[in-house]
Amino acid sequence: MFSNIETSLQSWLNTIGLSDANAKITTDFVAFFVLIIFSLLTFYVARKIFIVLIHRLTAKSKTNWDDVLASQKFFKLMAYLVPSYIIYAFTPYVLEPYTKIVSGIQSIVNIYMIAVVLLIINAFLNSVAIIYQDFQVAKTKPIKGYVQVIKIIVYLIGAIIILSTLFHKNPLGLIGGLGAFSAVLLLVFKDPIMGFVGGIQLSANNMLVPGDWISMPKYDADGTVIDVALTTVKVQNWDKTISTIPTYSLISDSFKNWRGMEESGGRRIKRSINIDMKSIRFCTDAMLAKFSKFEHVKEYVDKTEKNLSEYNKSHNIDDSILVNGRRQTNIGIFRAYLGGYLHNLNEIHDEMTFLVRQLQPTDKGLPIEIYVFSKIQEWAKYEDLQSDIFDHILAVVPEFDLRIYQNPTGDDLQKVLGSFNKEA
Repeated sequence: MFSNIETSLQSWLNTIGLSDANAKITTDFVAFFVLIIFSLLTFYVARKIFIVLIHRLTAKSKTNWDDVLASQKFFKLMAYLVPSYIIYAFTPYVLEPYTKIVSGIQSIVNIYMIAVVLLIINAFLNSVAIIYQDFQVAKTKPIKGYVQVIKIIVYLIGAIIILSTLFHKNPLGLIGGLGAFSAVLLLVFKDPIMGFVGGIQLSANNMLVPGDWISMPKYDADGTVIDVALTTVKVQNWDKTISTIPTYSLISDSFKNWRGMEESGGRRIKRSINIDMKSIRFCTDAMLAKFSKFEHVKEYVDKTEKNLSEYNKSHNIDDSILVNGRRQTNIGIFRAYLGGYLHNLNEIHDEMTFLVRQLQPTDKGLPIEIYVFSKIQEWAKYEDLQSDIFDHILAVVPEFDLRIYQNPTGDDLQKVLGSFNKEA
């Protein structure tokens, strides 16, 4: 077809006075122009007819992967290969006498097609990453970092092929020549390489997945992991700010992952109050009579008093003196009360660690620590439960003839000074 058109056009040009040489040149380049128009028409047909048809078919299909490919413009990008391939394939026939021009055009078109192929591969890899998110394994084994590594490798290979095409060199020879440049490449891609290594370790050891709650004070990060990429991990903090952490830092530095707490079904409550040691004493009969009426401790008081009385009696101990024998103390009954009170709360785990204990006395009193686990893990409700527990504890302390230790305040000092002034 092109030969017939060229012959007819050249004959017409001869009739209007052009020489055979000029008529031949004009005919060849007009044919090349017609080839470009034809390639643009095929591109139009591919975009407006075939691609539209493919998108309609993907919308009607029951599978999801074709919809994802369409959303990432995978099919649209393939349409760009049609006109470029036509130009690449037919230019040698249209411009046969002009070998250097043909070679230049083919090189440009070849580079263009390589770039389009890279974009197609990029769209395909994006689609793979999106489709992978629908699988259950994606919650524990994210692949975004691996996909980014594959993209870097593909782009490097594409760049080498483009350079080899541009300079008419063998790609393998060009790769060999880059050996001396490897140190520079390692420096340039230091963060991606370290991030890739860190990502492999995080994934292999199941140290971190999207959705985990982590704390890393060094980077002011305390919140939920929302993205694990090749070089960075994004954490949405509880104040809705975003902290970006280098992936490799999660391997080289320490961080706290709260996933174990969430999977265990409990969240730790560890808090203490300081008791004024001057208020600690042996229980009198009146105090025991009072404490035996407290709901969470009456059984403990009666049973313990019976056991201690039998012990003192069996050992002929003179119990008229308080220091003789064994006796209950208000602090001991208070600890027993706290244990009964906490066991009675449905929100507290009885199967997990449960301690009401004394810590080492200090100059600020005797610390009584609550070390239990809440069934509630949601932050706001957990804090409400913790506050309710210690509201009750602080209010009930005086009922056991105990006092909370507190440093003197300005009001206390004013009262002391006022009493001195009155005496003066």
